[in-house]
Amino acid sequence: MPSVAGLVILTTTLASAQQNLPESSAVLLRGGTIHTISGPVIENGSVLIRNGRIIGVGRNLSAPEGAAIIELRGQQVYPGMIDSASRMGLQKSGEHGPSDAEEIGRFNPQLDPVKAVDPADEFIPASRLNGVTSAMEMPEGELISGQLSLIHLDGSANDSMAVAASLAVHIRFPAIETTPIPPHESDDDDDEPTTAAGQEVVPYKQAKAAFEQKMAELNGFFEAARRYRSAKLAKAANLQPDRRYEAMIPVLEGKEPMFVTAVREREIRDAIAFSDRQKIKIILADPYEAYKVLPLIKSHNISVVLGPTLSLPLNRDDPYDLSYTIPAALYQAGIKFSIGTFSGKLVRNLPYQAAAAVPFGLPHDEAYKAVSLNAAEIFGLGKILGSIDEGKVADLIVTDGDPLEAMTQVKMVFINGKPADLETRQKQLYEKYLARP
Repeated sequence: MPSVAGLVILTTTLASAQQNLPESSAVLLRGGTIHTISGPVIENGSVLIRNGRIIGVGRNLSAPEGAAIIELRGQQVYPGMIDSASRMGLQKSGEHGPSDAEEIGRFNPQLDPVKAVDPADEFIPASRLNGVTSAMEMPEGELISGQLSLIHLDGSANDSMAVAASLAVHIRFPAIETTPIPPHESDDDDDEPTTAAGQEVVPYKQAKAAFEQKMAELNGFFEAARRYRSAKLAKAANLQPDRRYEAMIPVLEGKEPMFVTAVREREIRDAIAFSDRQKIKIILADPYEAYKVLPLIKSHNISVVLGPTLSLPLNRDDPYDLSYTIPAALYQAGIKFSIGTFSGKLVRNLPYQAAAAVPFGLPHDEAYKAVSLNAAEIFGLGKILGSIDEGKVADLIVTDGDPLEAMTQVKMVFINGKPADLETRQKQLYEKYLARP
């Protein structure tokens, strides 16, 4: 055991430690309740961090020479939460100009959303304060809209925020939409919530014609991408580089999945049939009616990223609580799923999206997995993120209670092993007006 002089011992409040923690090669979080998520809860446990990684988890860990020690008695330690589908930093309000979340054109698989993320977006620190440490950035578009990339919610530049690029390619699967599906997040915060029942009805003939045209274009694009890949493998002399087709090669080779937005039952069935024909891997995104085709999804071993649980029913005759019960239905069917906000502004509410499913049959541990370990595993990052295990990236939150409860306060956040700033515009305004006479 090193001498006391060789240790930096922090015994002040956690808020003070968050602000004053010195640069150190190692940090020991000692004496808290460690919720590993991948295994049992460790009472009076410790987590040792060095160079951005977790190098020890358990009881009675020794602090190496020069380590900073933070006493956490009475506090809880969880892995940071992951939003599986986000537009944060891309979705700008009208007064700040057009959104970077959506590009013109039906086929843009080459687009990397990380390059367009605004690190100064005020919703990033607000989400971080609620325990969200990373987000899967998802571009939007009419058909194939771009790549999904994971970012850390910390950093002053895009490159420093990037965790992993090109984890999937997003496609909004064509549908016969006679009643357009309302967005999860309206452009105007003052808009009244709407359901599909409140949307304008499109004539079936018109909707079917639009669907058939999109499917023909989609099949044609895949055929062109396959021809491009074949020509590249054959080292054709006259091949002109095309970034769109280059981005599709990992998908065609089965190295990268398509992130397929398919909301209704027919779209889900069509998307799975399409993946069978094209021999590609898919992740189902925002499949509201997945509960209608659970055996089909399970038989194809497809993972699911659910949309917000706290949302109104999509159809007029749906039960009021249907959105709350879908996570439990997927869990009981043995389908791996996570939860995404599909939002630029509401990422901070991610813990409550998971919490809403708990009273309706989803075990609490599985609810937290849906915003941590499951999210990491679905996108192939389970070996480095999502739980508190040795060797993983030190994305951690320290709380005074259950982070899925609205009253719980996040006391510290570590992202990539470094303490993150918990100051937000909301806190500044609160303090400003609290002092008002």
